[in-house]
Amino acid sequence: MTIARLLVVDDDSEMRGMMTQYLHKQGFIALEAACEADILAAMAAGRIDLILLDVMLGDESGIEICARLRRDQDVPIVMVSALSADHQRMAGYDVGADDYVAKPFNPDLLVARVRAVLARARRTASLVHRRRTRTFRFNGWTYDAKRDEVISPQGFQVALSRRETKLLQALLANPHIPLTREEIAAALDVTGDGSGDEAGGRAIDVLVGRLRSKIEATPKDPQMLRTERGVGYVLAVDVHAEDT
Repeated sequence: MTIARLLVVDDDSEMRGMMTQYLHKQGFIALEAACEADILAAMAAGRIDLILLDVMLGDESGIEICARLRRDQDVPIVMVSALSADHQRMAGYDVGADDYVAKPFNPDLLVARVRAVLARARRTASLVHRRRTRTFRFNGWTYDAKRDEVISPQGFQVALSRRETKLLQALLANPHIPLTREEIAAALDVTGDGSGDEAGGRAIDVLVGRLRSKIEATPKDPQMLRTERGVGYVLAVDVHAEDT
């Protein structure tokens, strides 16, 4: 199994050293950076799986650095800061941060948050992997990702909305794997992690219902897109993917 490579960005050398040392003990490869130039150098030198980015970096702003990274990078970013007011946290999320941890923090909590973001990032990557260059066949149905067409077992093309298509893509990339509403939201590019977001959860449920109405013979008794109690939803059929 690949060991995650983390980049700890903090202008306080003592704090940076303590964090990297603790992360090493938890089984990560932890590298250090003190400024934006160090970040870019580290990313150019090798794979970085997650960045722990301090908000206040001397004369530099972690928020602004995050915004610039997000222009062409999708590496997960966890903001770390003594600034913990709601509007300060939202500033981090607004520029694309995946999580925001306030100082002082419990090291075990930080590691738990890092693992959660890494897991979500890996899952999201699998949701979109090669979706545009493959043809998927499932239970008599065909989804041509290149043409973005869904064909029924009877040979009829079925029209899906953009969000219904993204949901289908996420399910096809993960057959027999229960997906949480949060993972589905991430695949749909919905902002936020969905935790405690009842409205977001209901929106996913409604979207699943719409997709069922188009691909299930009996939507009220779905055989393909099933509810996984206590988790979310699962595509409960085999999927065969062909490169095109």
